[in-house]
Formats: sequence, structure tokens, C-alpha cells
Amino acid sequence: MEKIRSFIAIELPEGLKTELARLQYKLKVEKPRIKWVSPDSIHLTLKFLGDIEIRAVDRIEQAMTEAVNGIESFDLTTRQLGVFPNPQRVQVVWVGLGGEIDVLNNLYCRLENSMAGIGFPPEKRGFKPHLTLARVADEALPDERKKFGDFISASKAEINCSIKAAGLSLMKSELTPRGAVYTRLAFTGFSLADNIK
Repeated sequence: MEKIRSFIAIELPEGLKTELARLQYKLKVEKPRIKWVSPDSIHLTLKFLGDIEIRAVDRIEQAMTEAVNGIESFDLTTRQLGVFPNPQRVQVVWVGLGGEIDVLNNLYCRLENSMAGIGFPPEKRGFKPHLTLARVADEALPDERKKFGDFISASKAEINCSIKAAGLSLMKSELTPRGAVYTRLAFTGFSLADNIK
């Protein structure tokens, strides 16, 4: 049985992707061990599923529908930059989110519960909503990680854009030499949301 690598996310508007590209351009430095995420590939991940069988897509879509039941479209905003796990050992650079975070957190919990009901265990780490801008390569030296963390902290860069969260998308992720390619497999809209075309 063919398997596909997949995740559930909220897709971003094109205008925000353009602004994220501008922010990346300002931050790019001559450091070969930093991998910048293509702005077209940036999304708000709620649940990484790993490799799933194609026949599981219908069950996942039903679980997504259960999770969004009664949730109306809501607004999020982008905020300041941050890093995981900390500025001394940077692995990931991200943009934080604000706005109706309580609604997002509620949606996340409901999605975790509905997905657990079909065999996907809940995430052990806490949910920290973010948009990933860059990853530091595994071979980066500790000093390089710290210097990049200092650079990000000193930049005080932020981006002020809004996101109208319209629904959940089940995404297929294909890993290629040029990076991951994402394809939407299913979309479940929130109440009163204008579905993404």
C-alpha cells in the first residue's frame, strides 16, 4: 500500500507569503549552513502525521470536520521573530503569532482529540504556534549557532500582517532535492468562512 507523508495545517494568504519573503531577504546572511524555507511552502502546522496510507485520507478528513464543528473563521496576526530551542543553540528561526490565539489553541486541542480517536497519538510537546522561516543545518558548529542567534535577537525584526483562518488543510509533503513540495489533499472550512479557492 502506497504511503504519503502528510500534515494538517492552516494555509497562508499570498500577501503574507510575499511579506515573509521580504523579511527573509533582510535576514539572509552569507552563512551556508542556514536553510531558508521557500515562502510558498510556509504554513501554520497544527499536526504532523508522518507517513499515512492513502485510504486513511477519508478518516482524517472526517476527524478534521469533527474538530472544526462550531468553530468560526478567526483572525491571527504575525509578530516578532523567535528561535528554537534558544539563541545559544539555534535550530529553527520562526515568526510568532498573535490575535485570536485562544480560538487557535481550542482548535488545536479539538484536533488532537479527534485525531487520537483514529489512532494518531497526541503530541507530547506543547503547542507553540509559529511560521518557520529557516532551519540551521545539522553540521553547523555551536559557535555558528550562537552567532546566528545573536544576529536574530539583535535584528528586532518583526512583521505585521493578518491571517484570516478559513479552515484546515490536509497536506501531502513530497521531499525533493530542491526541498519539500506540498499538495492539498483535503480542506475543511470553518463556519462562515470563505473557503480557500
